[in-house]
Amino acid sequence: MEMQEFIAFCKAGNPISSTDKELHSLLVQSSFQAQKIMVELNSTFNTQKEIVALFSELTGATVDASFLCLPPFYTDFGKNISIGKNVFINTGCSFQDRGGITIGNGSLIGMNVSIATLNHGLPLETRGTTTPFPVVIGENVWIGSNATILPGVTIGDNAVVAAGAVVSKDVPSNTVVAGVPAKAIKKITE
Repeated sequence: MEMQEFIAFCKAGNPISSTDKELHSLLVQSSFQAQKIMVELNSTFNTQKEIVALFSELTGATVDASFLCLPPFYTDFGKNISIGKNVFINTGCSFQDRGGITIGNGSLIGMNVSIATLNHGLPLETRGTTTPFPVVIGENVWIGSNATILPGVTIGDNAVVAAGAVVSKDVPSNTVVAGVPAKAIKKITE
């Protein structure tokens, strides 16, 4: 399998077993490619224009010039992140994106936010298999510092995730969630 086929395989949501040597090898290779870009992003000063170019290289898609990320930023794959316009990612964020991360226009992601899109099976027979579940962040979402977004979560437009929350279930639009696990605490009205 060629790398572009592997990326398409991952974007299609296919699980990968640690016993599949070919897929595991491609996964390691793609991770090293992402790490190379992370080193460039995180170890030297870059202008906003340079950051946009690095994220475009990382994701394999054109990232809008309005995007801003304050490094360091970490990811294990990079090719399954989709970033809208006017998105801000603060320092110290970690994205596990092989399962897919979509960030809508105008969204703000606070410091040290972690987004996970993979899970392992509980039985020992499937523990070495990673199964992807995409995370979708709507438009104008604000995710507070140190929040964790777990696999398969959709966060609706205009929602707010409080600092330190662990989001394990979908968040409706115009809702504030907080806590571990995150629960709705307030509706946002205009």
